[in-house]
Amino acid sequence: MSGQVAMSLGKLAAAFSLCLAAMGSSLGTGIAGLAAAGAWKRCYVQDKLAPFMLVAFVGLPLTQTIYGMIVMNAVLRAAQSGRMDPCVALGGLAGGAAMGLTSWLKGRAGAAASDALAETGSGFINYLMVLGVIETVSLFVMVFITRALT
Repeated sequence: MSGQVAMSLGKLAAAFSLCLAAMGSSLGTGIAGLAAAGAWKRCYVQDKLAPFMLVAFVGLPLTQTIYGMIVMNAVLRAAQSGRMDPCVALGGLAGGAAMGLTSWLKGRAGAAASDALAETGSGFINYLMVLGVIETVSLFVMVFITRALT
């Protein structure tokens, strides 16, 4: 594969790794944000204190965008060093997709956590632990894909 084609493939794979992770973050924060807004509304209607801590559940899916950027940089380094091949490109693509999926699912779990915390007023740490387990999948993907690309 020529150097210019390899570099173009590398840039495309790098963009996909970031964009797929960011798309998952957008979906996850959107879903969790909708649930938090609904939970706060329910608290206001019932004259209950609306827990600010729901913002944590909304923001947690954003970390996958950062992980996608780290994978993107690893793919770009591989392309710039001349080690670009279709397997590296597919690794970046698959890593971005996996991280995006976990971010979307983390948003769904954050939505359930928002509803539960607003309803009961307790369990914040338990809900955070569930989100942390989902986060671990993305961390594994980022670390192992990045390692495979270096």
